Amino acid sequence: MRDKTQTNSAAPGDRLIRAGAIVFFIGAVATLVTVAPLLLGTTPFPTYMFVLSMLMGVGFLIAGAGVFRSIAAGRRQARAASAPPAPAAR
Repeated sequence: MRDKTQTNSAAPGDRLIRAGAIVFFIGAVATLVTVAPLLLGTTPFPTYMFVLSMLMGVGFLIAGAGVFRSIAAGRRQARAASAPPAPAAR
């Protein structure tokens, strides 16, 4: 029996995982840009660049929330599939 899920359909949590990956990547780039002047001995960037570096953690949390949402949806689906059929009304 084939799975009823289409290949192009998004599961619950997929958008959160993608958004988290994008935010994490932006934070990673900001971290590299922020650390580079410290390693090269030049003038460090202003404080807001260090704040942008925190986006790595925020992106990680967003993606983690998406993973947990996906797990919860999978459990609900498995629970619904394994539930006994309702008794017939007489």
